Amino acid sequence: MFCDCGGSNNARYYIFKEDLQKLSNKLGIEIRIAHHPPYISKYNPIEHRLFPHITRACKEAIFKTVDIANNLIGQTSTFKGLKVFSSILDKTFETGRKYADGFKQNMKIKFDYFLPKWNYVAVFIEPKV
Repeated sequence: MFCDCGGSNNARYYIFKEDLQKLSNKLGIEIRIAHHPPYISKYNPIEHRLFPHITRACKEAIFKTVDIANNLIGQTSTFKGLKVFSSILDKTFETGRKYADGFKQNMKIKFDYFLPKWNYVAVFIEPKV
């Protein structure tokens, strides 16, 4: 999975790594992360392949409601087969979260030899029976 280095999935944030570890355990798989270095999101292929089409679909629209934006984004498509699906998350996200005590010392994240700050794997932890 490619991630940029901004916002809540910043490579330096252990809360992101803790949530990633929980997801890995829930799905029962290892999850490999490769962060784009800071300020390099312009090389993120999603931004070049998706966002221009969403911008075109929303051209000249006035977003009076979130549903208007959601519907316009959901109608985005191209002749080559791109079809965008969108939904609204109505969950309230907690701010100021901290990672659990002891997570940093006991985490099961394996950092790569090459660029370990930005490349790592959340190892699946088999539940104890």
